Amino acid sequence: MKVLKFGGTSVGSVKSIGTLIDILKSEVTTNGNPVVVLSAMGGVTNLLSAMASKAAAGDDFSTYLTELQSRHFEVVKTLLDVPRQNPVYTQLKIYFNDLEDILQGIAILSELTPRINDLVLSYGERCSALLVSKIAEQHLGETVFADATALIKTDSSYGQAYVNTELTDILVQDFYAKHKGKLIFVTGFIASNNEGRVTTLGRGGSDYTAAIIGAALHCEEIVIWTDVNGMMTADPKMVKKAFPLKELSYTEAMELSYFGAKVIYPPTMIPAFMKKIPIVIRNTFEPLFEGTVIRHDCHESTQNIKGISSINEISILNLQGSGMVGKAGFSGRLFSLLAREQINIILITQSSSEHSITFAVKPADALSAKRLIEQEFELELEAKKIDSPVIEDSLSILAIVGENMKQTPGISGTLFHALGRNGINVRAIAQGSSEYNISVIISRHDLAKALNAVHDAYYTDLKKTLNVFCLGTGNIGRTLFKQLQEHREFLQLQNGILVNVIGISNSRKMVFNAAGLDLENWKETLDQSEETADLDLFIARMKEMNLPNAVFVDNTASTAPISRYADVFRSNVSVVTCNKIGNSSSYEQYKTFRDLARKHGVDFYYETNVGAGLPIIRTLKDLQLSGDRVIRIEAILSGTISFIFNNFKGDVKFHDVVKLAQEKGFTEPDPRDDLSGMDFMRKMLILARDAGHVLEQADIQIQNILPQSCLEAETVADFYAELLANNDYFEQIKQQAEAEGKVLRYIGKLEDGQVAITLQMVDDAHPFYMLSGSDNIISFTTERYKERPLVVKGPGAGAEVTAAGVFSDIVNVGA
Repeated sequence: MKVLKFGGTSVGSVKSIGTLIDILKSEVTTNGNPVVVLSAMGGVTNLLSAMASKAAAGDDFSTYLTELQSRHFEVVKTLLDVPRQNPVYTQLKIYFNDLEDILQGIAILSELTPRINDLVLSYGERCSALLVSKIAEQHLGETVFADATALIKTDSSYGQAYVNTELTDILVQDFYAKHKGKLIFVTGFIASNNEGRVTTLGRGGSDYTAAIIGAALHCEEIVIWTDVNGMMTADPKMVKKAFPLKELSYTEAMELSYFGAKVIYPPTMIPAFMKKIPIVIRNTFEPLFEGTVIRHDCHESTQNIKGISSINEISILNLQGSGMVGKAGFSGRLFSLLAREQINIILITQSSSEHSITFAVKPADALSAKRLIEQEFELELEAKKIDSPVIEDSLSILAIVGENMKQTPGISGTLFHALGRNGINVRAIAQGSSEYNISVIISRHDLAKALNAVHDAYYTDLKKTLNVFCLGTGNIGRTLFKQLQEHREFLQLQNGILVNVIGISNSRKMVFNAAGLDLENWKETLDQSEETADLDLFIARMKEMNLPNAVFVDNTASTAPISRYADVFRSNVSVVTCNKIGNSSSYEQYKTFRDLARKHGVDFYYETNVGAGLPIIRTLKDLQLSGDRVIRIEAILSGTISFIFNNFKGDVKFHDVVKLAQEKGFTEPDPRDDLSGMDFMRKMLILARDAGHVLEQADIQIQNILPQSCLEAETVADFYAELLANNDYFEQIKQQAEAEGKVLRYIGKLEDGQVAITLQMVDDAHPFYMLSGSDNIISFTTERYKERPLVVKGPGAGAEVTAAGVFSDIVNVGA
């Protein structure tokens, strides 16, 4: 025999009640008649509470009463055959008349006591259980409607009554024996005291009713039918990746429920726990889904934690002072005081010095707790032995739960790393000696971000989500979006990473979507956006969204974003940039960026600053991390200049090669921006700084390739004219190199802390001799690579390779 409990959403509408009846048909056919416990229709308990409050305030409650009647009468009209309707209408009308009389009495007295409030609330379950029992009778034969006030006996603690288990068990067993073999429907949530007055069992009381009856009858299992697929790994409203758990131990389920998982009420499990009765959480609206089983004999789990729970709104009180140190009984006095006043303590933590105690309560209890403490410890406060208690509001609790935590090292490290990396400050920590739970108090503002970050950290078989905010939609930005879209599935399958582009901005417009922008049509979405581009607002929105694993991507060549990097780092957001201005400006700024990234536990990746898509920065860092010492670095880091000198041979004029490079898109609109060596200088400066040298731009020696007259030409056309006029100069250099069997290469060299960029003639023994096209090349001579330098070579220019470098840096943030 089973006990089935259906929640408010399961009886909340004509359609859901129809589904409930189908579930009962299947259950009766398969396992025989269960005992069915029913909640009030969804929203009815709140409606009854509102009516009672209006009556006490002297306000009109008739509209609410009419709504209550209409909802129930509509179900009768739709789901019951006409001959069966009148008896149900009559009994419901009796309930509504009784309720109206009670509400009139409240209005006359202008008083709503807890006892009368329980009586008012009881009509929700009475109406739904009667209604559903009669609908089921139409389909399944004779049914029995049982008002739980006759079966479950409690004390007189209205609103949260304590059950007299021995007497209740006898009453339930006797009732069941009299109606054995029949389909029994019982009101959830309500009970009565020894005088027969209605009491209620508190939040989730219908679950508790099911557990009480199930335990009394030694049932096979208790099935809680609700509107979710079971106990989830986290709150699905905040964590989209949350998934149902197949099974939990009683301890795990109670821990998760205590810390905010609202699927099941913690006291529900106590009667089942005592009798070792499994509790199954099923979804009324997906009845084929197996749901979650809560049992005492769980199978061994491979997961380090079972779930992440949270309490959205809490307040903490901090009490400290020297008078607490070594004072026996101080804590007992404090918590006995709060217990007497029915103030529930959610979490407690105390410093090992005994100088301070921090405890969490419901926000509604915080001021009362503060006043009680000030009254109780008045003498200590006056003597300055303790400080006045301090309340902190707008906080939440996040808790990780699982029996495997006890035997798995590093569990807490994973938790705090995930929180720290995302800039989430922990206000207090508590861990029970059982090690089934670690709880942290954090800002309410950070809760959703924290839940997602921690969920990603523990459930590594799921895809880690990176939330990306992109500046720049030029060649590199456009190509990056294309690559992200094309490789989206590969990233998820092979790397376990999901890249969501949340925000995009160019110089004209910007657009945001917290769920991720569709990269198939990002351009149309951006063009249609009504938001004008505003860099400060873009960053402010990024911070306001407060998403975990956020990445700020700068695909511009503008100085404007650079000045905002520091603010981005302080917001615990990683930065990926192909904009080399930031790292090649003052050394102080270069160092500040690194220090801030390190301080806030985020990443700063800029591989494309030096070699487009070539792994140059990464190679240098790997050499240093492995303990190797760099002796010399030689490099050609300008794809434009590389192309020009690779093709400046034979009868070709220097003027013609430069023109060809421009036509192929290898140069800036004014080729002197490339041929001046300034871009090359920035790359060598960044490389030198990453190698550990404190250098400024002025410290870099640059040999000009061009005669002064070429540099000083007023227009690009004049520049080309000067190239032709100086053709003999370039021919002389070329002929000299060819006469010596060498080729011309514009090479940057770092050695002994000095950087120089010069035009050199190299022979076939040099690794740069065979360079072709617009390739870049770099040679690392180190202690380990002394005889044969380590060489990295490949394309050094173009949107495809640069975007690929940015892509790689983004993925590395998620690694």
